[in-house]
Amino acid sequence: MLFSSLNRSQTYDKMENEELDLLVIGGGITGAGIALDAVTRGMKVAVIEKQDFAAGTSSRSTKLVHGGLRYLKQFEVKMVAEVGRERAVVYENGPHVTTPEWMMLPFYNGGTFGPLSTNLGLRVYDFLAGVKKSERRKMFNKSEALEREPLLNDKNLKGAGCYVEYKTDDARLTIEVMKKAVEKGALALNYASADKFHYKNGKLMGVEVKDQINGENRIISARYYVNATGPWVDTLREMDNSKQGKTLRLTKGIHLVFDQSSFPLKQAIYFDTPDGRMIFAIPRDGKTYVGTTDTVYEGDIAHPTMTMDDRDYLLKAIDSMFPQVNIRSKDIESSWAGLRPLIYEEGKDPSEISRKDEIFESESGLISIAGGKLTGYRKMAESVVDLVAKKVEKNEAKLFAKSSTKHLPISGGDVGGSKGFELFKSKTITQGKQLGFTEKEATEIVHRYGSNAMIIFEIYQEEKKQPKHLDLDPFVYALLRYAIDYELCYKPVDFFIRRTDALFFNINWVKQHQKVVIDYMSTVFNWSGYQINEYTNELNRMLYEAVNPEQGQTGETKEDQVL
Repeated sequence: MLFSSLNRSQTYDKMENEELDLLVIGGGITGAGIALDAVTRGMKVAVIEKQDFAAGTSSRSTKLVHGGLRYLKQFEVKMVAEVGRERAVVYENGPHVTTPEWMMLPFYNGGTFGPLSTNLGLRVYDFLAGVKKSERRKMFNKSEALEREPLLNDKNLKGAGCYVEYKTDDARLTIEVMKKAVEKGALALNYASADKFHYKNGKLMGVEVKDQINGENRIISARYYVNATGPWVDTLREMDNSKQGKTLRLTKGIHLVFDQSSFPLKQAIYFDTPDGRMIFAIPRDGKTYVGTTDTVYEGDIAHPTMTMDDRDYLLKAIDSMFPQVNIRSKDIESSWAGLRPLIYEEGKDPSEISRKDEIFESESGLISIAGGKLTGYRKMAESVVDLVAKKVEKNEAKLFAKSSTKHLPISGGDVGGSKGFELFKSKTITQGKQLGFTEKEATEIVHRYGSNAMIIFEIYQEEKKQPKHLDLDPFVYALLRYAIDYELCYKPVDFFIRRTDALFFNINWVKQHQKVVIDYMSTVFNWSGYQINEYTNELNRMLYEAVNPEQGQTGETKEDQVL
């Protein structure tokens, strides 16, 4: 149990007392990737995250490992090529949390795309991204497109292109990468905020860390420090008095979730809107989700929410592409809002904001990584650790190995790659059913935990021998106990959002089990009455906001939508 919520104080002690090569601030996908790359090269690494792991952008994306087809329009060829090729790497290293998904791109008379431009664009994309033969583009005429997705607006429809994206659970991907880093020897803590920097002769020498659970303060020192805090990158640069030159511009995107009974989408669709934006509509686990918006954001970074304008924009987009569905706001089952930390230069139009990543280094020695995409996390991490390794080599004459993460399975990924996963999946589902899980539950376990499913099975079997815990369903108990013992889960929102994705895609399951989960967690962690109320209210607020938008444009500007 290297990554147990019950071992927080021991982990703090190790961070304080061990000689760290690298302290990573930020526990999203970028920070997790840096930790894994660094620790596998032989560095002693620690990661701190002021919220839960993946609580920011890394659990609030479109949940696709994709190469950014639309960035070809901006001629960002190098980025499309690099990130496009990384899709297959992410898939092979964690096939349990990443699934190929055929995406259809319809084109219409008078629309942004036509048959020639779509065919050419997808052909170039196949080449740049190194797409394997079985997943290369296909072109359909009108009748073929409607056969694949009858809900499409057939007025002026000319046909469609089809290509493969990779669907993922972004939060689980982040946590599996972090768990692998911990398995390899990294130290990691959530709810540990970097509150103050300590310097000696102008050089960063330590970080004052506050435990958000018990309020304790610790000083953690390392040879090098990386700021991988996503939307908070500039906040830390300000703490370091090094925010200058390029800065971040935050944009907000929201997604709406519907039950398949109200939006029975068969085929994932990538479509352009009347104002020229691109929107995804994706079927997933009995639901359909649609996104995203892209508006400049200037509100509370830790708490972006859906507004009525956001909601109505997507509803109108859905109505335009799928008019026969007749979707209304009452059909929204859940939603989420997230921020993109994009690199921006003064004087540039919002449409020029780049999705590329860049590294900034301050005079104090703080290394900041900003921008980038979920898909490119591994290459971003490699770039950062290459920089640190060169500094160590120069200053301390110590050599580290090259990056070895390209063919390294993440936690749960020891299933023989994408080909081996199918056999593993079949055998494990059968085993799960023999233990008493339903086929749906067993399938869910396999896709969420991969090769770690066996630990879930062990917890389940052990629980069946014991008295029932506070009326917890045995399936829920097994997932919750694993989250606490192996995934540093501490709060109810950690479990229902980042560990299971249930608040987004199975909100009624959350409502059904929230009380017994909170009751059980309060006994495990010995919460005070104040903490029980705080964590209960936090979960209830998230449940409310998933369906109910804020009035108006809170925290946003009314600039044009950003492409």
